Amino acid sequence: MKRVEVNLGDKSYGVLIGGGLLEQTGRLLKDRGFAGKLVIITNPVVQKLYGNALRGSLAAEGFNVTVLSVSDGEENKSLDTAGRLYTELADCHAMRTTPLLALGGGVIGDLAGFVAATYIRGVPFIQIPTTLLAQVDSSIGGKVAVNHGRLKNEIGAFYQPKLVIADTSTLKTLPQKQFANGMAEVIKSAVIRDADFFSFIENNIYNVEEISNTVLEDIVCRAAGIKADIVARDELDTGLRNILNFGHTVGHAIETVSDFRINHGEAVAIGMLAEASIALKSGFFSNEELARLKTVIAAAGLPSEMPELDTDKIIKAIGHDKKITSGKLKFVLPRNIGNVFISDDVSTTLIEEVLKV
Repeated sequence: MKRVEVNLGDKSYGVLIGGGLLEQTGRLLKDRGFAGKLVIITNPVVQKLYGNALRGSLAAEGFNVTVLSVSDGEENKSLDTAGRLYTELADCHAMRTTPLLALGGGVIGDLAGFVAATYIRGVPFIQIPTTLLAQVDSSIGGKVAVNHGRLKNEIGAFYQPKLVIADTSTLKTLPQKQFANGMAEVIKSAVIRDADFFSFIENNIYNVEEISNTVLEDIVCRAAGIKADIVARDELDTGLRNILNFGHTVGHAIETVSDFRINHGEAVAIGMLAEASIALKSGFFSNEELARLKTVIAAAGLPSEMPELDTDKIIKAIGHDKKITSGKLKFVLPRNIGNVFISDDVSTTLIEEVLKV
């Protein structure tokens, strides 16, 4: 088992990474002082795959377990679903000391975290991510949120978990498309912070079925470590943490315009290439490194071309990005692989030039 520490003073917590951790969860929680009632929030697909293993581990350590299920899909990360969960938590007599365990991917983690932050003004929260994207990104850092209409993740809070348990064995059941979805965030992590890790990815891109457990653990640990270090330096996203948005300014706009038919990882992959192209045209990034980025993205099974969407609508959606400060839109641009900077000096003309090729 590997461990990454998120150092946030009295809000610090560990990210535990390794195969077979679901079966150890009961002991891990008991060792950290938890006891009695707890609630698992999951979806039917994940519950069928891993619910019994987790519940059995918890029951073996004397926990009283309630499972609440949320239908799969981004559309269920909503205030309506949160409202239903509040009612169900009250019905099962969940108290301020009752931990909520998020078993699933990013949708479940974001939703359960939002509920944990707001139910009785905050209950203990534990992330048990079962997708690559959630293990390396969304389960770490305390950003919890729901969507509302066309607003993605704009109703939320910073609410750190008490623990993250990333069982890499769960990644072996991911469809290749979902594994690729997570690889977008892995690649992003390397581009913004670690050139050696990018080279490691270049040399270890395979289908999930072909990746050894050791390599999986290394990928998750190194990407999670990058996220944890950045969060520790800027918990509330007022400066450095903005670099985690590489690919996301364009990516979120693509998700929105596609009505979320294009998933997050695919949108971020396209966004990384678009934002790297902006850097290239601005004289910061080289053709050679853009080619490396495009090759790795394609090798991971991610799209490398703009989708057939209305470009003007994408540009309009970019203009509504929540990262606008003092009327200026922020882009994360690479100088080279492993080194990025934040720019608020990207013209609409340049954005159009890149997106309309």
